[in-house]
Amino acid sequence: MIIALTVLLTVTGFFFFFATTIGLIRFPDFYSRMHAAGKGDTLSSLLMLLGLAIYSLHHFSFGNFLVSLKIIFIMVFIFLASPTATHAIIDAGFESGVKPWTKEEERAEE
Repeated sequence: MIIALTVLLTVTGFFFFFATTIGLIRFPDFYSRMHAAGKGDTLSSLLMLLGLAIYSLHHFSFGNFLVSLKIIFIMVFIFLASPTATHAIIDAGFESGVKPWTKEEERAEE
């Protein structure tokens, strides 16, 4: 059961990494690409690390417990740092004058 949960979490995390990559390629402007990167990377990292922490507890010992605890600390750091960094990058783009994409720009290209 633990192995199945680990595989499910890891594969789900990989799926969100893949979706984030598609978002970075397909979205039209800086702001929507950063939104995809911020949300997708945070969620996928947390899912994959949670799978690893659960897998580490599969054969319970004090050493494996410490490994899982370290992974959980990494998860907390990512949960706090990734959205903060994404916001800082978006704010820097806004302050430097990066304009958001509008529907009128698409019509002008046609």
